[in-house]
Amino acid sequence: LLFFTQTPEKHIIMIKINKPTLVILAAGMGSRYGGLKQMDTFTPEGDTIIDFSLFDAIQAGFGKVVFIIRKSFQAEFKAIFDKKLAGKVEVVYVFQELENVPEQYINPERVKPWGTGHALLMTKDVITENFAIINADDFYSRQAFDAIATQLRNTDKNSYDFSMVAYSLKNTVSDNGYVSRGECTVDENGFLTDVVERVRIEKIEGTLKSENENGEMLPIDENTTVSMNFWGFTPKCFEFGDELFLDFLEENQGKLKAEFYLPLIVNKMLESKKASVKVLQSDSKWFGVTYSDDKEKAQKEINKLK
Repeated sequence: LLFFTQTPEKHIIMIKINKPTLVILAAGMGSRYGGLKQMDTFTPEGDTIIDFSLFDAIQAGFGKVVFIIRKSFQAEFKAIFDKKLAGKVEVVYVFQELENVPEQYINPERVKPWGTGHALLMTKDVITENFAIINADDFYSRQAFDAIATQLRNTDKNSYDFSMVAYSLKNTVSDNGYVSRGECTVDENGFLTDVVERVRIEKIEGTLKSENENGEMLPIDENTTVSMNFWGFTPKCFEFGDELFLDFLEENQGKLKAEFYLPLIVNKMLESKKASVKVLQSDSKWFGVTYSDDKEKAQKEINKLK
């Protein structure tokens, strides 16, 4: 977006405003929710959770939205969002399909998408600017969008200077079952050094516990810094994923539920020593929908904010 202004001497000065892009992970199947939660409504006016993220993102200065969806619900999804966003922001759709892998790895028995890391790789042909990526079913808060938008606007798109919005674990758990979170290690300067995808974190008899690699449920500090998949990247991030994904496919042939998670790519970035990830802390309390029983609470929280 270009603005033109005149100085007192009537010289024209051109000021370029960098508008980042928002990528929304919306190709999930909602198996624990019991349906396509990315299109479920949470207000009498028919708002989805995505609508609130879109509103906050546009107010924060994002200029384009990339939806990652599946072709099976393309028409229904576009019917909801195209009209709402017309004239407000550029909209692009990309598709995450099971067959978006080399032919030798296609398994007709697989029904589960390949994961958030695979979804990110689907966007590399439509993104040339700095961007943030979020889940479709999580409410992140306006403060979080403002923080990451500012970070992205002030980052050279040719750099390996990445970022993320982080939350305290205690603010991100469901009362209705287990959740998946990225457990983060942050250094004294506020930069990420490691992130581990914890696929099962659950409150058991009042204590938060996390499943380790051996299937054991062990206590985890409620103040642990976690990722909610709110990352800020430059286009340079796409240098790291393709080879890693091919290795993943080779190692997980025949595993119908194996997923290529975004934190796997982030750790590859960090291991390269080329990239850094600035951690932007948020004190906001998460709400979203992992289970159908989460919906009532989400509706109440939204109503408080309206």
